[in-house]
Amino acid sequence: MSNLDWSSPEARRRLAKRHAAERRFKAVGLGAIVLSLAFLALLLVIMLKNGVAGLDWSFLSGSDSTDATVAGVWGATKGSLLTMAVTLLLSFPMGVLAAIYLEEFAPRKRWIEWIEVSINNLAAVPSIIFGLLGLAVFINTLGMPRSSPLVGGLTLALMTMPVIVISGRNAIKAVPPSIREAAYGVGASKVQTTFHHVLPLALPGILTGTIIGMARALGETAPLLMIGMRAFVATPPDSLNAPSSVLPMQIFLWSDEIDKGFVQNTSAAIIVLLVFLLAMNGIAIYLRNKFEVRW
Repeated sequence: MSNLDWSSPEARRRLAKRHAAERRFKAVGLGAIVLSLAFLALLLVIMLKNGVAGLDWSFLSGSDSTDATVAGVWGATKGSLLTMAVTLLLSFPMGVLAAIYLEEFAPRKRWIEWIEVSINNLAAVPSIIFGLLGLAVFINTLGMPRSSPLVGGLTLALMTMPVIVISGRNAIKAVPPSIREAAYGVGASKVQTTFHHVLPLALPGILTGTIIGMARALGETAPLLMIGMRAFVATPPDSLNAPSSVLPMQIFLWSDEIDKGFVQNTSAAIIVLLVFLLAMNGIAIYLRNKFEVRW
């Protein structure tokens, strides 16, 4: 095979073609970023323009009302907090434990393969199906109170858990085998190796999946619509079983009102939801970076 003469016209044409392809790829990537940021900036400008004037203490501390001038967002915000707390407390430990078992302890049997396929399929199921499941199981069968943060959290936990399981398995799989071999070499058991060495190293990736799952759950309305959380609730919930609404559902209800005053309330509630989402993601990202290990 002859060596290519880099000063020849053929070599220069090849290099020019490669450089042109790289420039086109960079231009397309930059255009995609600019377009995404432009849509985000447009959304923020519209929401800030319409909703900043409505962000006062009475709005932030009030609850739903038929009068747009006295309607507030605290009842829905508290309902979202309680619902997300139930979702996180159920989906995170169960999802992580399921990921650990499937990746580290489960035998390579046919029924395990069926479980893995089922989990992957559940992650792609439309959210309204989980709402129907929550309605059938938690309300109609178990008799739990309709429109409560407890039922909402249980329903969203079912939806969030497959995402956490899949991301947790990928994070555990990414831990180098040398970590396990070193632990076994000093006499550690399978359980000690998994929980003392593998899990701490996989935790940043697991938290990333948790962020994605919780962010999806925070903005969902379809499953909560099926379990009755679109009811008019004039007082903030005082327990997990009390009737409640959530921020996405409150935004949906206000956007359908005829009164023009609710346009400002809708935009202000969207701003509150975005701040809520950014705060939740910021805490999760801080925890992920705190436990992250540089190889």
